[in-house]
Amino acid sequence: MSDPRDELAAADVISGGGEDFSAFAVSRWPGLVRLAFGLTGDRWAAEDLAQATLARAYVAWRRVSRADDPDAYLRRILVNASNRRFRRHRVTEQPGDPPETAVEGPAELVSDRAALLAALRQLPPRQRAVVVLRYWEDLTDAQIAATLGCSPGTVRSQLSRALAKLRESPALGEGEDR
Repeated sequence: MSDPRDELAAADVISGGGEDFSAFAVSRWPGLVRLAFGLTGDRWAAEDLAQATLARAYVAWRRVSRADDPDAYLRRILVNASNRRFRRHRVTEQPGDPPETAVEGPAELVSDRAALLAALRQLPPRQRAVVVLRYWEDLTDAQIAATLGCSPGTVRSQLSRALAKLRESPALGEGEDR
C-alpha cells in the first residue's frame, strides 16, 4: 500500500524538475554503487540498492534538492535501505563473490579484494557502514554521524571496534602488509 503523499510528491516531481533529478542521478550513480558495494559485497545487490535509493530520492526530490547536503541525504537513504535489506534477509542471504569487472574507486588499490570483502562481511552492519563511509567514501566523523544518525563519538568507537575486529580477522590472513 503506498502513501498518497508519496504519489502527490511524485506527481510534483514529474511535472517539473525531472531533468534536474536526471542529471543529479546520473552524476551520483557511480558513488552510490561503490558505497552500496562496500556495504553488501555483491555487485548486483549494490546496483539494486543504489536504484532503490534513487527511487526514494525521486519521490522526495523536493526535500533532497533543498537539503543543505543532498549527497548526505542520499547516503542516509542508502544506508537505511541497506539496513532494512540486512534485517529482512539476514538468515538466508549470503553476499556473492566480488564482481569480475572492477568497480571504480579506492577499493581497486586493495590487492586481495575478496579477503577484504569477506572480512567486512563479518562485521555488524553499523561497523561495516562506518568503515565503508570512512575509508571508501572518505567522510569525516561528523558526516558519518549525520549519515547514520548518531554522535561523532559513536562513530569513533564503532570504527575503533571494527578496526580491531578486522586486525584479528582470519579472512585477512597473517602478514606484515596488513
